[in-house]
Amino acid sequence: MDGPDPHDDTSADYEQFERTQLAKDRDAAGVDTADVDDGTAQSLVSELIDADVVTPVPEDQVLVHEPSGASFDSSTQLAVFHRGWSAGRDADGEGE
Repeated sequence: MDGPDPHDDTSADYEQFERTQLAKDRDAAGVDTADVDDGTAQSLVSELIDADVVTPVPEDQVLVHEPSGASFDSSTQLAVFHRGWSAGRDADGEGE
């Protein structure tokens, strides 16, 4: 015998299954940002300003997300970004 029958080798199937499961896990752990309307965004941005996470720069008409250094001219963009940024930090274990 030369070795195992290549038709019996299921390692590629297992690896594909593993990748699919990991992708599903990442999707399930993701944060849905589609539900951020203007009112929700304004409320979140106000909370972030009070917590010194966001700094408004009136002369440039932007909001600066201090932990990342990113600037936004829309409170909705900032709110969506912050939710994703927070979820990413939590997933990496940095938020603990």
